[in-house]
Amino acid sequence: MINTNIIFYALLGGILPALIWLAFWLREDYKHPEPRGLILRTFLLGMGAVILVLPFQKAIDALLPGMAFAAILFWVIFEEVFKFGGAYIGGLKSVEDNEPVDPIIYMITAALGFVALENALFILGPLLIGEELTRSVIAGNLRFIGASLLHVVSSGIVGVALAFSFYKSRRRRITIAVLALILAIAFHTGFNLAIVHWNNSGALLAFGLVWIGVILLLLAFEKAKTIAR
Repeated sequence: MINTNIIFYALLGGILPALIWLAFWLREDYKHPEPRGLILRTFLLGMGAVILVLPFQKAIDALLPGMAFAAILFWVIFEEVFKFGGAYIGGLKSVEDNEPVDPIIYMITAALGFVALENALFILGPLLIGEELTRSVIAGNLRFIGASLLHVVSSGIVGVALAFSFYKSRRRRITIAVLALILAIAFHTGFNLAIVHWNNSGALLAFGLVWIGVILLLLAFEKAKTIAR
C-alpha cells in the first residue's frame, strides 16, 4: 500500500516550485490580470496533460525501444500538443483572451501545470523505493531549475507567436500557431537530444540555451505589452 505521506510530499515538491514560478509570470500582467478561475483551470489542465501523454509515451517506448531520435521526437510532439490543448481549453478560447499578452500567460500556465505533475512523479519514484525524502525533493527541484524550464520556454514560443499575431486574421493566426508549435517541438527535441547524446557538454549547452530562452521570453513579454490594434 502506498504511503499517503509520500504522495503528499511528492505533490508538494512538484507543485510548490511551479506555483512560485507561476506567481512570477502573473506579476508581469498585473495591470490586466486574467481571472483566477481560468488560471487555475489552465494549470490543472496542464497537469492533466501529463496523464494523457503517459500512455502514448509508453506505446512509443514499446514500438521504438531505446532513446532513438524518432522516439524522442514523438515524445516531444505529444507533450507539446497536449500542453497546447490544455492552454487552449483553459483560457485561449475564452473571451478573457482579449489582449496580446494573454496567450503568453495561458501557454506558460499550462506548461507550469505540466511541469508540476511531471516533477511530482519524478520525486515520487525514488521515494517509493525508499530513497531519502530530502535528497529526492532536492533532485526534483534541481531538475525543475533546468530541464523543466524547457517546458516554459517551448510553450512560451507558441504564446509569443500568438501574441505578436493577435490582431491578424484567424487564418493567419492558425498558420502562425502551427509554425510556432513546430519550432517549439524542434527546440524541445534538440534539448533532449543534446542531453541524451552529448553527455556533460550537451547538458551545459542545452541548459544555457534554455536560460537564454527565458530571458528572450521576458523581453518578448514586455514587447507584447506595447502591441496595439
